[in-house]
Amino acid sequence: MYEDIKQVIPEAYVRWDEPMKNHTSFRIGGPADCMVFPSSVEQVNQVISWCRNRDVPFLVIGSGTNILVRDKGIRGVVIKLAERLSGLAVEGQSIYAEAGVLLSHVSQLAAEKGLSGLEFAEGIPGSVGGAVYMNAGAYDGEMKNVIYEVTALDSEGNLAVLTSGECDFDYRKSIFQRNGYVILAARMLLKPGDTREITAKMNEFAERRRQKQPLEFPSAGSVFRRPEGYFVGPLIEELGLKGYHIGGAEISTKHAGFIINTGGATAEDVLALIELVQARVRESTGLNLEPEIRIVGEA
Repeated sequence: MYEDIKQVIPEAYVRWDEPMKNHTSFRIGGPADCMVFPSSVEQVNQVISWCRNRDVPFLVIGSGTNILVRDKGIRGVVIKLAERLSGLAVEGQSIYAEAGVLLSHVSQLAAEKGLSGLEFAEGIPGSVGGAVYMNAGAYDGEMKNVIYEVTALDSEGNLAVLTSGECDFDYRKSIFQRNGYVILAARMLLKPGDTREITAKMNEFAERRRQKQPLEFPSAGSVFRRPEGYFVGPLIEELGLKGYHIGGAEISTKHAGFIINTGGATAEDVLALIELVQARVRESTGLNLEPEIRIVGEA
């Protein structure tokens, strides 16, 4: 159906009927009709233009750590940035990273160079593009605190450079969730620091993650956005839902804010658990929990 996509990207960078479970941290998801792995901003632009000119649906992903793909997969083209769009450079007190670079690699590089501000990102899975898109954060730090500017493709295929203020960051939100721009790179502005102190703080955060999060199981991290004034894990735990499972999906006994894949879980299993938690929390507290993860694909 999409054979002529090879006009704009080498055949070696194209896969057909690609199982999305191989490209998400949940290890769940049906096949994508077509998946491409661009190695440059130019290739990203060419593929997106190709899709738009033919009315072919497309989805851009980073490393797939914050998405749940439904069981029938994704129609159209999936553009995965995390494999090859990986330029990374330190320039004084700033770091420039293309969207496919893992955020953890950026935080490690910052520590090596004695640059402080990204300690919170130690252990956050996912790519720079995904982190900007979601305004990822942890331990009282978030991307909006370090972003200087973001380079993106607008809906017309033009390059746009947005300042941090123009990104309209909020809790786990950014303008990119609304305007359809495709994030290509970000420049982060950091502060001079002591490498040993930075590394010590990162090690502390990593240990806290190991103790409190079910890192031994596939998951997409925290499933729900935190309602103002509440923590999701305790809300769910108080309802006695820790360890509750549907099929291979389970509310983690280690952290109730996580849904884990204990083996063979389907997207349907995970979605059923999400709906159960939402209903029980709403009945008990009146709160409407919003998913923090992106849910994509065909049911």
